[in-house]
Amino acid sequence: MLVAAGRPGEARAIGRDALDANGPDAGLFLALARAHMAEDDDDHDDAAEQVFREGLDAFPEDVGLLAGYAELCAGTDALDRPGRHARGPVLLARLRELAPYAPELLRVEAAGSSVSTNAKSGVSVRRVQAFDAARAFAEAPTPQAAAAQAAQWAAGAPRDLRLAVLAETTGALAAPGRNWSRLLLRRGPEYRFAVSVLVAVLMVVRISAAPSMPYGVATGAALLLALPFVGLRRQLRTARERAADRMATAVTEAAPDAEGAGGPAGGGDGFGPPELHPVPRATPREYAFAGAGLALLMAVGVTAYASSLAYPRYDIVAHETFRGMQGYDLRDDFNPFGAVPDSELKDWTARAYVAEDGTADTAADYLVAVATGDFHEMRASYVYDGGIAPMDTDGIGTVHDSWRAGDGPYGGWMRCLNYTEATSGTPRAMCVWGDKGSMGAVLFTTGDKTHDAVEKTARSVGADFLRPVGD
Repeated sequence: MLVAAGRPGEARAIGRDALDANGPDAGLFLALARAHMAEDDDDHDDAAEQVFREGLDAFPEDVGLLAGYAELCAGTDALDRPGRHARGPVLLARLRELAPYAPELLRVEAAGSSVSTNAKSGVSVRRVQAFDAARAFAEAPTPQAAAAQAAQWAAGAPRDLRLAVLAETTGALAAPGRNWSRLLLRRGPEYRFAVSVLVAVLMVVRISAAPSMPYGVATGAALLLALPFVGLRRQLRTARERAADRMATAVTEAAPDAEGAGGPAGGGDGFGPPELHPVPRATPREYAFAGAGLALLMAVGVTAYASSLAYPRYDIVAHETFRGMQGYDLRDDFNPFGAVPDSELKDWTARAYVAEDGTADTAADYLVAVATGDFHEMRASYVYDGGIAPMDTDGIGTVHDSWRAGDGPYGGWMRCLNYTEATSGTPRAMCVWGDKGSMGAVLFTTGDKTHDAVEKTARSVGADFLRPVGD
């Protein structure tokens, strides 16, 4: 059957040609009907019903045909096709009478709690394939033994698509070098949980110890660790395609069974390959690992999001005098924070400090500009690349050196430079800083101060103008 490969039209053509060439066969009738059902269309459902009736006229006690027809009737809208819908209970009663313990009957009755293995339920094809292969590898002493057993079963039922897929899948994954694929097949939930734990650890490290690390590192790690699943999916898809080709060859070339319904595809009583287990939508183990992984990521994600929005709160202390110098308010003439959105900015000040005998026009020994607010998106690049308070060196004098300094007054980032003022020849320094709750700039007279001394002075000035809320 080619339905699983997405080729139901081709499957119908091959099935009808085989019936015309070889005569009635219960397995071919069932395959042809399911190829119609795979279209999920009213006209094709009508055609499937005609095929089921044709098959049951020839094989009235075939369990597979009865179960397939009952499934079609059960899924029919009672208002749209009341006659077909009403035939479902009759067919189920006949099934219980003929084969009360048949797996086909159990699957029809438990359709609401297990994934259908027919081609109409396309979403379940890969899950059925993975479930069967994982079980085969778990129960066999070696991968090669599992592949050999599956190949033997498929040879005994050449028209059973599920067994053909199992044979191709185990054969492919039992090959040398496929240990990792077999591990993912059998321990997929555990692997996904381990990836969740790693991503959570990276996010916690980013929050607590390395705030400059982008969140993309955790995302990249998750994507990288998911790559093995991409390879496994490709291997599973290739195995399904080979199984579909095998089924097409078997249906085209094989003659019908001597008794019509004697093989496993016909649902007879002969000995042959075992009936494979129904496939649950999810096992308790999958629920447990998926739930634990989701809960872990949600907890860390919520914490990370809250952390990304958090910022320290400060109050500005605008000193009238500072270190024995008179202060002058510059806000009417000088605003270095004009580009900061009003929604982020809480408060700001800009003041110059000169000697007590100086005036507002006297060159300032200190010029301080400080802003507070919600700057939770602050990054190192905003400070180092001039994003918050550009260090425009044109016209200020001769710049001797500039450097990325250590932390600002309360953490964050800071950069500084030493220069000689053009108008007075005075050696001066300028530092700017930014953290998630404050930003600022300090200019002051230096003499021959070292980098460490310049940074220490800038931090002390900034700390004098900022008071953490709650202190």
